[in-house]
Amino acid sequence: MRTLLILILALSSVIARAQTYTGKVTAVKDGDTIEMLVNGKPLRIRLFGVDSPEKGQPFGEKARQYTSGLCFGKVVKARKESRDQYGRTVAEVYLPDGSSLNMQLVKAGFAWQYTQFSKSRDMAQAQTEAKAARKGLWLDAHPVAPWVWRKQRRSMTGR
Repeated sequence: MRTLLILILALSSVIARAQTYTGKVTAVKDGDTIEMLVNGKPLRIRLFGVDSPEKGQPFGEKARQYTSGLCFGKVVKARKESRDQYGRTVAEVYLPDGSSLNMQLVKAGFAWQYTQFSKSRDMAQAQTEAKAARKGLWLDAHPVAPWVWRKQRRSMTGR
């Protein structure tokens, strides 16, 4: 009985991770956060494995605009990876042509690979190539990763 319970729990974890959504992108909050309409309800998606510059950070608005140009108003698919501490669905998002929005952002230099979560060698290679070509945020001589920028802001505001 115990083995069956463990098997059920393991399978439910796999099924939860494999959950996919299809919907129209109705908002682009920033470079790595979108909102899509799924079955008539809004679903906020945080892109898995990438981190774009924040609002107010250099290239933050350009990252948001780039993301918007790729997906706003389009029907996309999102494959859920997890849920974050803010209740957002963390997902890989696929554009109508089948390409990964997450990967497109890294290739264009509008997001870092978030290595705390993503170990993708393809994404690491895309980031290396974007950096070498000085694309997007890599035009900056000393770009600051968003997780570093957020930590600096928190220490300045005491939050």
